[in-house]
Amino acid sequence: MVLVVVMIVAVAIASKDDVEVKENSVLRLTLQGPIKDRAPEGSFKDFDFTKMQPSKSLGLNEILDNIEKAKNDESIKGIYLDISTLNAGYATAHEIREALLDFKVGGDSGKWIVCYSEALSQKAYYLASVSNEIYLNPQGGIQLMGMASTTAFLTGALKKLDIDAQIIRHGKFKSAVEPFMLDSMSPANRKQTEQYVFSIWDDVVNEISESRSISAEKINTIADSMWLNNAADALERGFVDKLFYKDEAVAALRDRLGVEDEDEEISFISLARYNGVAKKAVDDENSIKREKVAIIYAQGSIVSGKGEDDEIGSETIAKAIASARENEKVKAIVLRVNSGGGSALASDVMLREMQLAKEVKPVVVSMGDVAASGGYYIACMADTIVANRTTITGSIGVLGVIFNMKDFFKNKLGVSFDGVRSNSHADLGAPTRPLTEGEKMVIQKEVVRIYDVFITHVSKGRTLSKAVVDSIGQGRVWSGADALDHRLVDVFGGLNDAVEIAAAMAGMENYKILELPEIESSPLDEILTGMSDDAESRFLQNKLGAHYRQYLLLEHLLKSQGVQAIVPYDLNLE
Repeated sequence: MVLVVVMIVAVAIASKDDVEVKENSVLRLTLQGPIKDRAPEGSFKDFDFTKMQPSKSLGLNEILDNIEKAKNDESIKGIYLDISTLNAGYATAHEIREALLDFKVGGDSGKWIVCYSEALSQKAYYLASVSNEIYLNPQGGIQLMGMASTTAFLTGALKKLDIDAQIIRHGKFKSAVEPFMLDSMSPANRKQTEQYVFSIWDDVVNEISESRSISAEKINTIADSMWLNNAADALERGFVDKLFYKDEAVAALRDRLGVEDEDEEISFISLARYNGVAKKAVDDENSIKREKVAIIYAQGSIVSGKGEDDEIGSETIAKAIASARENEKVKAIVLRVNSGGGSALASDVMLREMQLAKEVKPVVVSMGDVAASGGYYIACMADTIVANRTTITGSIGVLGVIFNMKDFFKNKLGVSFDGVRSNSHADLGAPTRPLTEGEKMVIQKEVVRIYDVFITHVSKGRTLSKAVVDSIGQGRVWSGADALDHRLVDVFGGLNDAVEIAAAMAGMENYKILELPEIESSPLDEILTGMSDDAESRFLQNKLGAHYRQYLLLEHLLKSQGVQAIVPYDLNLE
């Protein structure tokens, strides 16, 4: 079976045509599937083992790089947005949106963006609103209903299963554990959630308002009144420009391109294919010797060790930071953080490497959709922290959750446990018995100690008093816009802005990008991992649908060890 897969993938790779961009071409953006910060690397990582065919996915790094490349490509006349949904956070959407704006304004005179869709989700419309023209299917529609954050509370299910979630936390806003102890939001959690949801929504509305020349007040009134029920409503109220079927949209593109011959096809090139077009070489003679900015990607839950895909392994990231620090050609470091946190110990291991790197070269953090709890822990010592206004950050706090499943095993499965201990607490943390009051006190003391370490690091890194950090900490979550007001971040911007800031701090004008950590898996590892992980994840996604994200968060909690600096509930805003 493995040999057959190798042959199929090898044929697919070997048959790849040389990429050629014809004159008068259009870059087609479909943006299907989840958008990660960094594209998967390796020949077999993009193979869809359920369909037995290549399935190239792009990361934000490649999306931004290709839009910039198209801006300076005389053969690319415009961008065709063929989207309906966007599987990314608002900060990621904002970075792509800014790149599209730059393409339109900063590119050659006459560069344009046109969007066609049968239906646009709210996040997709936010991105599409940057277009010169938006075409909507006559029977389609737009979702523009406002923003919501919904948390699933599991206390009722745990009670029915006779599972006791033993919770130790510090900070009145550390709402991460509320799903395991309450059946609705606490007043403190509701307060913080309202603040960052309204802050992010205001930014989204203001950007749509500017692009479409529709007042923010009108957009909110329409959202509250549900006045965008169909395509005709969207056209009448100025949210789209034309109601077209796809053939009519293509005909409009032909007019823009000046293609008069009806038999002549438009030269579309996909983002995945355009990725194979090399950037124009600059300073080729010195390209090997050129100084570098290292971008280190840290995305996912924070764990100790090497970690797996979609995890930030402390060993892997610490090694990457050390490698960038010791590399003489690397003159500046950018740590791209997209994480709701995880292990406090693992976070501290990586922070130590950030401190060592900062002593010898500029270190900048670029925050993605989420950089909270442990994600903020590893960022707080950077020389400069760059965030989007819609980034979710902060959550400076720690917690511990230990599940007591003794009654579940006994009452639901008829299983009981007995054993021998050499000492009183030899089985501390076992799910087969409850914690004693003494054990709870010891763990609580450790949680408080780690919280004090956390705010001390933030105090030093952000040059704020511990009292101030404590007042804006205690597990409270902030939008990037509010985080700037509280000095938790320094400047608004995306990944490219962070790179430019780092290069300027190092005094560089010409530089190359070095992406870390390096991919060490072999082709065979990629195949075997891909076959098992791909089949399992696709099965669960199909069965669980929108609840798949909550499943991943719960899975991470159940296998977590030690005190956590984490936000284990869904911060993905729709």
